[in-house]
Amino acid sequence: MSHSSTSDIGKLVWAIPEGWIPGWSNGPEPELLSHEAACILNPNDRDAHIEITIYFEDRDPVGPYKLTVGARRTLHQRFNTLTDPEPIPLSVAYASVIRSDTPIIVQHTRLDSRQAENALLSTIAYTE
Repeated sequence: MSHSSTSDIGKLVWAIPEGWIPGWSNGPEPELLSHEAACILNPNDRDAHIEITIYFEDRDPVGPYKLTVGARRTLHQRFNTLTDPEPIPLSVAYASVIRSDTPIIVQHTRLDSRQAENALLSTIAYTE
């Protein structure tokens, strides 16, 4: 079986309605730094150019944050490390919309290491 796809796998628009980066961590960094991440899979034969927009309860959206995921590659993008156009604030509720010019699959994860007993949350993002 060839790795070349006959049809694209994934969707162009994804939403993660729940986002919140814990304001502190317990454990060595970067491995156990509390974080949110979009795990993005591009199983297709061309690069995916991605824009992420962040929405808040009490202010205008911020973005786009621009990323590229290579053809037949994956990217685990921590929201903590997004800085352009501005860093995402810690301990503030937010949501995100992820748009791509190539179909992708998005999974959302959070590592909350505020206590020594860490918690990891993971769920598939929403797409239509």
